[in-house]
Amino acid sequence: MQHEIIFAGFGGQGILLIGQMVAYSGMDVGLNVTWLPSYGPEMRGGTASCTVVVSDTPIGSPVVSSPEIAVVMNRPSLDKFGPMVRKGGLLFINSSLVDVRSGRSDIEEILIPCNDMAAKLGNPRAANIIMLGALIGRTKILSDSAIKGRIKYAFEKKGEDLVKFNYKAFDEGAKAALAR
Repeated sequence: MQHEIIFAGFGGQGILLIGQMVAYSGMDVGLNVTWLPSYGPEMRGGTASCTVVVSDTPIGSPVVSSPEIAVVMNRPSLDKFGPMVRKGGLLFINSSLVDVRSGRSDIEEILIPCNDMAAKLGNPRAANIIMLGALIGRTKILSDSAIKGRIKYAFEKKGEDLVKFNYKAFDEGAKAALAR
């Protein structure tokens, strides 16, 4: 089993964080992982992406030219990474910020209105965790408990309420992906 995923969006959307969570969760359960970040010209507001590979066998390279899965949180990311998804792959699109589709019929698109859902939950910054929930809920690449362990690790210093809120955001994303 090997999964190659590209996460992409604007700097400040938490793209690198959710990529790290997938990578560290994979490590936590004994899988081989790579995490390769790429930053745009600015940290916040510029483009940011990362490539994550999770495998039960050794990984030859962290570089991925044709990912199985792409997670895009904005239009420039769709334009850049949508065409790269391999035939039969999955493309997760934040439909709150992206009002177009890839135009491809050889992949499956999963539209998740992450920003709208996060605002409805009461914290617009949770859009990335909602998308993470959608990815894991739909693909089962890793277990919910493995990812939630990483959510707890990332947010526990800021208080138990924030951990619980992010668990809820994750669960809402998973439900949304399964409903589509």
